[in-house]
Amino acid sequence: MTLTVDAIRECLEGVIPSLAATCAPDGTPNVTYVSQVHYVDAAHIALTYQFFSKTRENVLANARVTLYLVHPVTLARYRIAARYLRTETEGPLFESMKAKLAGIASHTGMAGVFRLLGSDVYQVLEIESVPGRERPALPPGRSLLAAVRRAAQRLSGCTDLATLLDEALASLAAEFAIDHAMVLMFDAPGRRLYTVASRGYETSGVGSEIALGQGVIGVAARECTPIRISHATSEFGYGRAIRASAAAAGMADQLETEIPFPGLPGSRSQLAVPISGCNRLIGVLYVESPADLRFGYDDEDALVAFAAQLGAGVHLLQAMEGQDETPPAASRRLPVEGAPVVIRRYVANDSIFLGEDYLIKGVAGAIFWKLARDYVSHQRVDFTNRELRLDPTIRLPDISDNLEARLVLLQRRLDERAACVRIEKTGRGRFRLCVQQPVKLVETAA
Repeated sequence: MTLTVDAIRECLEGVIPSLAATCAPDGTPNVTYVSQVHYVDAAHIALTYQFFSKTRENVLANARVTLYLVHPVTLARYRIAARYLRTETEGPLFESMKAKLAGIASHTGMAGVFRLLGSDVYQVLEIESVPGRERPALPPGRSLLAAVRRAAQRLSGCTDLATLLDEALASLAAEFAIDHAMVLMFDAPGRRLYTVASRGYETSGVGSEIALGQGVIGVAARECTPIRISHATSEFGYGRAIRASAAAAGMADQLETEIPFPGLPGSRSQLAVPISGCNRLIGVLYVESPADLRFGYDDEDALVAFAAQLGAGVHLLQAMEGQDETPPAASRRLPVEGAPVVIRRYVANDSIFLGEDYLIKGVAGAIFWKLARDYVSHQRVDFTNRELRLDPTIRLPDISDNLEARLVLLQRRLDERAACVRIEKTGRGRFRLCVQQPVKLVETAA
């Protein structure tokens, strides 16, 4: 039977280093270890180009290379004959290999040495099994295809975004045994992602942000490709990336007002998968683990399929946002008592503070200010998504910005802060502001 790259993908995880053999024009052979053999598709692989080595010199002169790979569990050995095609220095393949190389470099203490200059793409001509003693394969584990099926069925019954997000994270835990995960939505005008749901962390981090292109999550979003690393990495750590981005923007003195990003302090395996719908980026599904090699190629495939189902669900709910609202639930007012709470808005970026407690900023902040202003001025408590979408003061670009996601974000931030003001859903396209203490509105231009 002819072997394809798909059949030996586990050999490409880098657990056991691979060997590359090339030949100079004068016939002199050269054999060396390679940092990474990367899966492209069933007929193509890619090797890292880190410096102008003898291997690269030979390949540019003679495009043929022979690779020797070992399965990390069974120790089965394979020989690959391949032909050099091209070098990519940007784009999804390059960024994915760069992320993995950063993980390898950090794990081996070589972060200052391993720098990816390009991704050399090869066509696989032949894969040959090398005879030798092998260990028995591990018994089959969890069926990922069955897990995707069950998870997709769970998502199909969700009728609102909050339920869809919660069910997605619950499905990851129940069907995939993934205990640490989060969903971030894409804010296209702001070129950033914001956390709307998480599971498995001490703090939810709802409302925390990361810039497009920063860290594993930001790169996956920017390139619209999965990014998976199997070892601890510093270069692609999200916490470091966020602080560096803020400092570069001259906001180092404001870091204490930012919502802390959730995450494992000792994360060893990370996988970020773009969530898309109708060929546009919706957000990113991010999972991580304290164990090395927790997520393999099959896990990546399964979560890409799951993210596609999640993206379809989000897109459908976004399309339904413009439909007529359901009749509102019966109105009820909570007793308003106690000392007044100052709600302060900073006009420059719509940052909202409840007393001295930072709540939210951006579009979600503008939404909250509109609700609070209408409550104070007119004692209104019942609102509709439609009126928010048409309100120019909120500056919501279009339906693709997902008003419902902003409302979910705002609702969860208020609930987490145990605030004197809450938001509750009263029907499709309708919600209510629940105020428990007197409020005073203050605007600050700075």
